[in-house]
Amino acid sequence: MEAITEFIANYTYLAPVLIFGLLLLAGFNLPVSEDAMLFLSAYLAKDHPHLILWFFAGVFLGAYISDLISYWVGRILGGKLMSSRFAPKALNRENIDKVNGFYTKYGMLTLILGRFIPFGVRNVLFMTAGLSHMNFGKFAFADFVACMISNVVYFTLYYLYGQAVVAYIKKSNIVIFSIAALIVVVFIGMRIYKKRRAANAQTPS
Repeated sequence: MEAITEFIANYTYLAPVLIFGLLLLAGFNLPVSEDAMLFLSAYLAKDHPHLILWFFAGVFLGAYISDLISYWVGRILGGKLMSSRFAPKALNRENIDKVNGFYTKYGMLTLILGRFIPFGVRNVLFMTAGLSHMNFGKFAFADFVACMISNVVYFTLYYLYGQAVVAYIKKSNIVIFSIAALIVVVFIGMRIYKKRRAANAQTPS
């Protein structure tokens, strides 16, 4: 990854395309770190602010399409995936059942929170969605929202604070999970408000 990162940094104008392409490989469970690509994109955008939209577009689209690839890998390969040597170590029957339970209970919130957890957890979420034959349209929409939230948060933090944020995240995920928790609270609050409003509208005066 260090050699790849150095190569990308030396070809700034091609960097968004290269980052996009590398992230697509991550969808097939190849060892390309989305977090590293996010940091690199923000770092280069800081030095080349006129390209900031290109850098964000490259990393966001790469991450999002990579998620869709993971979904289809899980859906097409099915149970064969767990016995494959290319499968994530965390992809086992116990974890799949847990993730399915989360999807059933929390729906889109599972993807929003899951995208803030690195180290292979994300791919397990996406592959499990495919394995369980979750409706692709619903998955694509929910993941688009989740991916946008996580990419905006990480890209902004890396862009504004750089290496200091990376060091802090390595020590603790408190900041990231606090942001994710806030998003969840707002989302749940909006759902409760809409349900109460709909109930009040149906109650005869």
